Amino acid sequence: MTLAQDERAALVTTLRSVGPDAPTMCEGWTTRDLTAHLVVRERRLDTGPGIMIKRFAGHTERVRADAAAENWDDLLGKLADGPPVYSPFKLVDRWANLAEMFVHHEDVLRGGARKDAAWTPRPLSADLEKALIGPASSMARMTLKGSPARITLRTPDGRDLVTAGDGDQVVVTGAPGELVLFAFGRSPVDVVYEGSDALIASVKDAKRGF
Repeated sequence: MTLAQDERAALVTTLRSVGPDAPTMCEGWTTRDLTAHLVVRERRLDTGPGIMIKRFAGHTERVRADAAAENWDDLLGKLADGPPVYSPFKLVDRWANLAEMFVHHEDVLRGGARKDAAWTPRPLSADLEKALIGPASSMARMTLKGSPARITLRTPDGRDLVTAGDGDQVVVTGAPGELVLFAFGRSPVDVVYEGSDALIASVKDAKRGF
């Protein structure tokens, strides 16, 4: 199995454990909503534009809401099966879905955590952390463009992955998985900030992701 398939299987296991009504890090979405999003993303290609373009978001949301109304076990079965043969995601699953499955798995695992509450990230394998370096860099180049600071993502061993944005610098240090979550705009994340207090506060509050 690929790392993307491993993470998909782990996500499905977690979803079965917590049920359809658990909170997630996606604001306003329960685990049922999130699962419907993942299934629709791979099976209804006509909804793709609505994920990125506001003009088409209404159609995407209607299709997702219809999927969310399906039987929970059936919905999980579709997610577990992966992309159908007609989906382009079938060919690029190991690349296109690794970060997607990882981030949404963490959305579920951290769904009940608050920014000010104690929590512990799950340990990731060295192979998974290494594979998430690429997604952390590529996503940050898109999501940090409008940042209130020039942000550098750095791993604990001192490797700078990417610098994006304008202005004074803030360095965000964390394991690749945590940097992926930061780039996607998730919170809480296990990262360390370096920079002025005011700028760090602005970075934390700034909207990232889609």
